[in-house]
Amino acid sequence: MDHGFLQKLSSQRRKVDDDFSYEGCKVGRGTYGHVYKARARDENDKREYALKLIEGTGITPSACREIALLRELQHPNVIALQKVFLNHSDHKVWLLFDYAEHDLWHIIKFHRANKKHGNIPERMVKSLMYQILDGIHYLHENWVLHRDLKPANILVMGEGEERGRVKIADMGFARLFNSPLKPLADLDPVVVTFWYRAPELLLGARHYTKAIDIWAIGCIFAELLTSEPIFHCRQEDIKTSNPYHHDQLEKIFQVMGLPSDWDDIRKMPEHMTFQKDFKRVDFSGKSLAGYMDKHRLRQDSCAFKLLKSLLIMDPKQRMGSAAAMDDDYFREKGEIPLEDAFGDGPIVYPKREFLTDEERKKDKAKAQAPAGKGEEPPSKRIRIDQQQADSERQSQNFQNQRNNMQNIRQQQNMMPANKYATGQQQVFQQRKF
Repeated sequence: MDHGFLQKLSSQRRKVDDDFSYEGCKVGRGTYGHVYKARARDENDKREYALKLIEGTGITPSACREIALLRELQHPNVIALQKVFLNHSDHKVWLLFDYAEHDLWHIIKFHRANKKHGNIPERMVKSLMYQILDGIHYLHENWVLHRDLKPANILVMGEGEERGRVKIADMGFARLFNSPLKPLADLDPVVVTFWYRAPELLLGARHYTKAIDIWAIGCIFAELLTSEPIFHCRQEDIKTSNPYHHDQLEKIFQVMGLPSDWDDIRKMPEHMTFQKDFKRVDFSGKSLAGYMDKHRLRQDSCAFKLLKSLLIMDPKQRMGSAAAMDDDYFREKGEIPLEDAFGDGPIVYPKREFLTDEERKKDKAKAQAPAGKGEEPPSKRIRIDQQQADSERQSQNFQNQRNNMQNIRQQQNMMPANKYATGQQQVFQQRKF
């Protein structure tokens, strides 16, 4: 291609620094990158934006998935991707989103630290839960699993036109799924932050379903009701690819008791390990009702009944998003969930603070600390090693598939290898949202 044409094209391409100001406004880290609060250099644009810088150089498989999905998805409770910037000079990828001033992790932390405010108000919990379920129902109806639901990934808009609106964010682990189900555990044996990980995942299930998102929503619901993570246990080694997690299973059983009506548990790949580890452990007397009773939530309340349906051990019996949205919990007392989760009153939650250079260094040091040593909650941990491993595995699997197809074509005198398109690309092109 003509060199002069390429230079002209490069000069016309808008760069993120041309359109937005964000220096010194870092507000956090996502699964695979840094997040900045940004303002448009155009003085007529008064909105605030979130700029996500993808970790590393170039477009990773995770970034490709997130960009491809978000460009197709459109729902009030799913974060909207406004623009993608590809900086060719430094090979950086920037994603532009609407800015959300709050998230559930900070809201729950506020109530845990300020006992005088008590737990999150009941009407606010209902609004948050209904909006989360509405967004997840949309994703599931369009054959998308989020696979990393946790309080830090549930954003809530601050003052403005969308005040109090929930936005499900961070689609880096999201996947399309099919009917009939195909194995999803080959490339990603470990998904979902472990406090919110469903028992079938912990037992190595290969054909997991949208029920894993429902379990995570149940965990978030319990946390909204009590201001404490329901299945909190010590940190894990984020480099492991083994889905089995003894301590997390033990924490679930300490709250729920052992599963008694889950017949398919015998089919789980890690069932033998599970039997060996918990054969002599007594969890009698443990139940969700007993746990929630300590937090003054009665068994006959609509909130408890919904929570119990979301946290059923057997994924086949676990409630779906549509049924959950239709639950009596959202209609009791003749009230309907608020569109603005904050209601009519002022927003009492503090705005996001900018990270200093010292905090960024501390953040990096905690990310590199051995398992169980750092105090950072799982919603803030960095998965760079997992990203690199994910990328390498996918590249290797793709190359193996390509080589196999080339051999087959050579034997059968089929089309040249350079016209090959993977099955995954064909499925994505044909899928309608």
